[in-house]
Amino acid sequence: MMSAKENLSKETNRSDAPPPGEAEQATEAGTPAGRPETEQATKKTTARAEVPFTPQQIEELKVRAAKADEHWDRLLRATADLENFKKRAARERQEATRFANVSLLEKLIPALDNFDMALAAANNDASGRPFDPNLHEALSQQETADVPEGQVLRQLRKGYKLRDRLIRPASVVVAKKPTA
Repeated sequence: MMSAKENLSKETNRSDAPPPGEAEQATEAGTPAGRPETEQATKKTTARAEVPFTPQQIEELKVRAAKADEHWDRLLRATADLENFKKRAARERQEATRFANVSLLEKLIPALDNFDMALAAANNDASGRPFDPNLHEALSQQETADVPEGQVLRQLRKGYKLRDRLIRPASVVVAKKPTA
């Protein structure tokens, strides 16, 4: 049975030697068939190949191969973990950008709700009620048959009261009968 080094040295010797026929062509062309450097390397490889491995060296090589496999596995896992981390970080960064204003909107929504309620109250504050000079300021009159005469047709500016005291009267348009 041949050792691994002997197999390697024989393959090296075969690959260094020119294929049959080429040596003859090289000689005919005037170049030497073998170079001195190649012959020396072949002699060194052959000399090393003659020394067989000891069982201890073989065992040490097996241990090193197992460690190399373990390190290769660790490298592959670490690389995969890094790639997964990069993808997760990019995804989280995208989501953070897309939803960055959520907290601001959550704080503004109650204020918007209050504005909506205030607008609804302002629209219903004077419209459709009878004109009261103590609460309303008539800016103009408009002829209409839809609303009885003397009622507020439209509110232009909201009025304010604090308890029983009028702070600002509501500015309104008062309905009047159409002239025929």
